[in-house]
Amino acid sequence: MPKRSRKYAGARESYDRLVRQSPKDALDRVKGMAFAGFDESIDVATHLGVDPRRADQIVRGTVVLPNGTGKSPRVLAICQGDKEVEAEEAGADFVGVDYVGKIKEGWLDFDVCVATPDLMRMVGPLGRILGPRGLMPTPKAGTVTFDVGRAVGEIKAGKIEFRVDKTGNLHAPIGRVSFEVGQLEENLNAFMSSVLRAKPAASKGTYVRSVTVSSTMGPGVPVDPGSFSRGG
Repeated sequence: MPKRSRKYAGARESYDRLVRQSPKDALDRVKGMAFAGFDESIDVATHLGVDPRRADQIVRGTVVLPNGTGKSPRVLAICQGDKEVEAEEAGADFVGVDYVGKIKEGWLDFDVCVATPDLMRMVGPLGRILGPRGLMPTPKAGTVTFDVGRAVGEIKAGKIEFRVDKTGNLHAPIGRVSFEVGQLEENLNAFMSSVLRAKPAASKGTYVRSVTVSSTMGPGVPVDPGSFSRGG
């Protein structure tokens, strides 16, 4: 584990890490403890009471954050014909089937990939490259679709994808330190609502076991899971 700075240690000692706070208070504290010389990302980490080793307890989904993430993702749209124009008008950064070959050659300068279903025969073999990096388009994430314009527009507006990892945790960006607390709270509530809706029927006992918010360089602040509707 890397050695933490004095500023980090000071911030961590400034509050009781065992007390679960309201979303507003936790986010306000995270903003107040942000000490880096750049506009840090604000992230949420949740620990869920599921067993990700079981297929019927996988938690995944998408959500459009009402205030965006503070970052404009680079979107690649693999499509052709009229869909190329549609993707470009929606704000896609890279458009066309030529990028399939570029990816095979090692090009990966994008954050999200959208593809039309008819071209998945070309995109499918890229799974070994894109899959491990979380860049493979999928129907469940809404990134394999003929409605390219809508998909690109939503991603640019702040749509994010989440999926539980093998330890039962979910991580997601919900904004930047420069955001107002109210904006961050709206984004956090939207994210948690989606997580709650994605609860597997096979999940028993406490579903949301913990929620923590933090900035890129700062310590985590625990949030009361009961603050969210249906939480707990």
